[in-house]
Amino acid sequence: MHKCGQCGGKLRRVHRSFGERFSYLAIYACRDCNNEEFVPRRYKYHFGPHARCPRCGTLRISKLKEPDKIDPMYIGLLNFLERISGGKLYHCRYCRCQFYDRRRTAAEATAAEAHAGREVTTPPGTASSDA
Repeated sequence: MHKCGQCGGKLRRVHRSFGERFSYLAIYACRDCNNEEFVPRRYKYHFGPHARCPRCGTLRISKLKEPDKIDPMYIGLLNFLERISGGKLYHCRYCRCQFYDRRRTAAEATAAEAHAGREVTTPPGTASSDA
C-alpha cells in the first residue's frame, strides 16, 4: 500500500480524466488530507532537464564507454532517437538496463553549476592584466 508523502496516511487510487490518462499512469489521493500524488508515464522521463532511467525513472545512473554484453539494452523509439541524435550511453544500476540520452546526469549538472559559481581569484601580489 502506498503512503502519503505529506501526512503518512494511506493512499487510494483516483479515477483519471481523459486528459490525465495521457500524462499519468495513476493518481493517488490521501484518505486523511486529500493530497494527490501522481505517477508519470514513462515517456515523460525523456523531457526533463537531466538524464533518467527510462524504465524506473531514477536519476542515479552511470555513464558507460561501450555497450555491456550482459545487461540488456532498453528498446524503444525514443531511445533510438536519442542514439542517432548523439546521445551518450548510460546504465541504470537498479534496473540493470542500458540506454542512450543526450542530456547530462543530475550529478554532472550540479558539479558544473558549482564550478561555474566559483569566482576566479588571482593570488595576492600578481597582476591580473598588464594594462
